[in-house]
Parts: sequence; structure tokens; C-alpha cells
Amino acid sequence: MTAAQSPDPWHERHGIDDTVVGRRARPSGAVDAEDTVLRVAPQGTPATDREPETSVRPAPRLHGVRVAGQDLLLDAPVVVGRRPAGPRVGSGPVPRLVTVPSPRHEVSGAHVDVRQQGGIVVVTDLRSTNGTRVTEPGRVPVVLRQGESLVARAGTIVDVGDGNLLEILPPQRIIPTKEPLL
Repeated sequence: MTAAQSPDPWHERHGIDDTVVGRRARPSGAVDAEDTVLRVAPQGTPATDREPETSVRPAPRLHGVRVAGQDLLLDAPVVVGRRPAGPRVGSGPVPRLVTVPSPRHEVSGAHVDVRQQGGIVVVTDLRSTNGTRVTEPGRVPVVLRQGESLVARAGTIVDVGDGNLLEILPPQRIIPTKEPLL
């Protein structure tokens, strides 16, 4: 119905009609020529001479971990313990080793591994003697058994013993630079 045929004077005054525009339903996977967008090369530029379009990747979003009074980005795995050591067989990025005090010897030498895999943070008990207590926001604390892993979200608190707490921090947008920041 057009504005001229509308029985409602408000619609007539404002030039509004009842037309609804929508897409026709079609089977999934079907392609319609109306949905195809073609880009034409500028005049005089052969298609082969154009530079290929480069996809711009978004800046990585890295979680962090707060341990022993310092905030660390999870751009590399973090191994926390009384005397942490890197893996004997090197595969992947070299872990960042963080030593925490353990006067009552509740913390194992290499107690826990925290790493980001894609967009998630994985906390892994490294076969510690006394286990690792993980408390996610709004959930009941869980004790990881030797070698057990858990996906942790921002705000998760990891207790390795002797009052040493790790906090999983929310992701930060990292802007890659070519020059060092001073």
C-alpha cells in the first residue's frame, strides 16, 4: 500500500508506507546472482598488474597472569614453582620461569604451567606433590590432580600453596611495533 492509498493520515503526512523488503527464502548453500558482488579493476589496469589484497589480521589479544607481584603476558608459557625449570625436550616457545617462595615446602619445584592456546588459558598441574587449587569466579574451587589441566577464564585464582596465588587476567590488545617501547 502506498502513502497515497494509506487510510492513516499520519502515514500520509510523513510519507511512510507499509512496504517490507526482505530476501527470498532459498535452500541452504544455494547462490543467487543478486547476492554476488563483482569488483571491476580501474580503467587501464590489467587484473594481473594489481597487487593482491592482503588480509589484515587483528592485533593478538593475550591474556595475562599475575604472580609474585608481577603481571606477565601469556605470549609464552609461564612455569611457576619453588625452583622451576624448562622442559628437558624443547618443543614450542621457551617458557618464562617464575620462582615463588615456599617456606613450608608446599610448592613443588615446577608446580604449575599457565599458557594461552588460541583464545583460551590452560592451567596444568605439573605433577606437583600437594596439588593445585583453582577457583573460577562464581564456581566451587577445584583441586587439580597430578598432571591434570583446566581451561581458566579471566578472574580465576590459582593457589599453588604457601600463600602463592596466581590470577588469570583478561585479554589485552597488543599493538605490534617495529621499535622497542622505552
